[in-house]
Formats: sequence, structure tokens, C-alpha cells
Amino acid sequence: MANALDEWMSSKDEFYIPQVRDDKKPKAGLTFKSLDETYEFYNDYAKDAGFSVRISKEKKKKEIGEVVWKRYVCFKEGEIDETWRKKKDSESTQIERERSNVCENCKAKLTVVYDGFNFVVKTFIEEHTHPLATPSRVHLLRSHRGVSDTKIKLVKKFSNVNIPLYQQFELDEREKIKGHDAEMLYEYFKSEEDKDSDFFFKFETDNNNRMTRCFWVDSVARKAYTHFGDVVVFDTTYNTNRYAMIFAPLVGVNHHGQTTIFGCGFLSNETFDSFVWLLETWLEAMKVPPIVIITDQDQAMTKAIAQVLPNTFNRYCVWHILNKFQEKMCYFAHHNYYALFKTAIWESETVEEFEKSWYEALEISQPSSKDWFEEMYKLRGTWIPAYVKQYFSAGMSSSQRAESMHAFFKCYCSKSNSLMDFVTRFNRALAHLRHEELVADHGDLNEKPNIKLGMPMENQMVGMYTKKYFYKFQKELLESNSYMVNVTGTSRFADMLFGT
Repeated sequence: MANALDEWMSSKDEFYIPQVRDDKKPKAGLTFKSLDETYEFYNDYAKDAGFSVRISKEKKKKEIGEVVWKRYVCFKEGEIDETWRKKKDSESTQIERERSNVCENCKAKLTVVYDGFNFVVKTFIEEHTHPLATPSRVHLLRSHRGVSDTKIKLVKKFSNVNIPLYQQFELDEREKIKGHDAEMLYEYFKSEEDKDSDFFFKFETDNNNRMTRCFWVDSVARKAYTHFGDVVVFDTTYNTNRYAMIFAPLVGVNHHGQTTIFGCGFLSNETFDSFVWLLETWLEAMKVPPIVIITDQDQAMTKAIAQVLPNTFNRYCVWHILNKFQEKMCYFAHHNYYALFKTAIWESETVEEFEKSWYEALEISQPSSKDWFEEMYKLRGTWIPAYVKQYFSAGMSSSQRAESMHAFFKCYCSKSNSLMDFVTRFNRALAHLRHEELVADHGDLNEKPNIKLGMPMENQMVGMYTKKYFYKFQKELLESNSYMVNVTGTSRFADMLFGT
């Protein structure tokens, strides 16, 4: 028997060994109390391995009629019917029977022998002659289609508490998807990688082979980062999927002032380790760190950025901070004095202006959460415009930018989505973003902005800016002409300029 097996293995060009944990593998000498227990164990192993089990042969003791030897095989066991294949492949022969032949001469098997007390594993061959099914497809194999005792009991429990049958099916279907959804997503990313040589993704799983983190970015996003990656917004507060995994996009703004994507991730939690993994993976794909990264005040995220991106300025998003003012002030104070804080934050041109306006607002409003306002003041170097204006932020520090990104993702993504459905919906959103950029590029190529002042600077900038930013520049240029210049002292420059 051993010689025949060695001969068969040596004759094979390729065979497939299942990647299954050792504690779930059958081993010679392993004992079972019954044949049902034997089959259940081997079938569970087969499910993890990716094949279906079929009962092959058995021997009974004539005196008592009990089984003393039994063999379980792979469903592809048996000789390949070459004659049948030739008939099937022949265009001139009509095939009367449509049933497929699954035999691949597979030698994988398990045999057990009854020793008078237990069934003992005598032979176990794990090599297969054929590729094994992926986790997303293994439930389609015959020996894994049945309803388990656990599910039968669960159905009975649902019925006892008046949960309708259609809702039971829906819950069961969600559990099936949960088990295979990550595998489907992985296979999708692999297919994208085959189509796009610059597509990059990475998965991380736990000890039970469940996905805990993943990141992906395509070639278009990587190219966009080379042009617009100076400033990045990293936020994890968007709607997520039915498994409560956190959606973590890294976004920026393009030359038309539109949102552009620099990569996305799924995280199972918002810990320091998760953020470090995501940022390191993202940096692995992008190679060059951003100059500025805008985040909320999450401490784990702040710590992770300091470790992974030590030379990147971490600016806190004003929108997140302003949103907290209402809960940190009583209704009366917020209604009457919130505008004072907004003026101090947005209209202070210098640090001195801000300091004066901030303390005046604090003194008048007397907010209840003084500790929080003191903490925000200590962090002023990370979020107050007067302190961070030396860092280019591409207009993404304002509440309008952050709010529009939230609204955009909420239009497409829902907490009821599976991972695969979520990514499919997100791809629609991404296609919409990129179509809008294409439309704006087309407009810039075919339409030139109107010149209003005829100034050399205006003529120069019309050839450098996109229409979006040229009109913004033109507006500021027009407004600059409304200022009056008053000479308050004499100087050589004033004499030259005004002839005084």
C-alpha cells in the first residue's frame, strides 16, 4: 500500500496540501467513540481544507453485523473517465447526459478501524490532486450544504419567540456572509491587482483567520498623491459596515478644489497599534510622507502620527473642535457668546489678536467646562489659524471642507452594508469624484476665464491656475484695489512711491 502511494505521488506533477491548523487535522492513532463522531471531525477538517467528503467503503463483522473498518474519501476520488472526456470534448458527438464527471483520481482519504472500544485512525492521506475550494465557495460543496444541529436548534428558538421564517433566513444569510465576506474582498483585491499593476493592498488577520485590518489604494489615487499629497485629511468617523469595522479614508483636495482619495482602510478598532499599522502600510504604498495631516483630537491617532510621520505637522480639524462648543457651554452661553469665539478663531490675523479676543470671550461667556477650554488653549498651536498659517492646508481646515466630506460618504455608505457591498458602493462614489475631476479638466482646456483688470499679474495667473482657483485669486485681487493707502510717516520708500 505504501509503495503504491509513493509511486502515485512521484508520478504527480503537482499536488495540493490543505493549510489547516494541526489540532484540526486527523492523525494516525486518533480515536473516536462512534462513526458519526468520526465523520463529523473529518468533514469539519474538509470544510477548513476546501473539499467535500464522501463515504467510500466499509467492512462489517459477520457475527454481529457491526462496522469494524470504514473509509472516507475526497469527493474527487475515483478514476478519470477519459472516454467520457473525449466524448464531451468532441464537437461531432451528442452528449446525452449533462451530468459532470468530478473524478480527479484523488487519493486523499481517512480510514478507521474498530478496536473493540473506539474507532482508531489507521490511514490519513492529506494530499489532493486538484485545487481546493476557497472559503467563500466551500459552502457549495455537497458535504457542507446541510443544516447543522446548532442551526436547527436556533431556528426552533427563533420560532418560539415569534421571529418569522423570512427573518430567520436573513439572519442566517448574514452569518454566512460574515464568514466569507473578507475572503470575497480579498479575492476582489487580488483581481484588481491583476488588472492594475500599481494597485496596492494589504490584509491582516487574527488567530482565527478573521480580517482585523486592511488597506487598499489604486494607481489613480497613488498618482493623485504625487500631485496633491502635501496635505492629507485622516478621519475615522464615517459610517461603516454591518460588522462595525471602522472605515478610514485618507483624502485630500485636487487642483479644482474637489475631494480626492489617497487610500482607504478598514480597522477593527481605533487603537494606537491599528493606526500605526494603517499609516505604515499607507506610507509603504506612497513612499513620501505628507507635509501636513489634518485629524481630530484622537490621542491614539496623534501618538501614531508622531511615531510614523515624525516630520509631518499634525493639524487638528477646526470643524471637530467647534462642534464640541455646544456641549461645553450652557445653552444661554452658547446662544449669546459662541459668535465671539468664532470671531477670535477665524478673524484674528495675529497671535496677539487671538489672545486678546479669546480671553475676552472667556471672561464674558464664563463657560461651564473651563478645563476643556484651557486644554483647547494649550493646543492652540495645532488648530488656531493665526498659529498655523505658515503651513499650507489647501483650504481643508475650514468646517465646510470636513462637513462636505462627511456628507459625501454618507450618501453612498451604510451601516447595513457587507464589506464587499460597502466597497462596491464606495467605488461608485469614487467614480463620481473622478468623473467630476474629468469634467473640470475638460472645462479648463476649453474655456478661458474672463480678464477683468488687465493687470500683468492677472494675465500671468490665468495661465497658471485652474478656473476654480483663478476666480478666487481674481476676487482677492479686485478686493485689494479697494484699500486706501495712508502715509503716516516719512521714509525713503514713501518718497519714492508718492513723490513726497
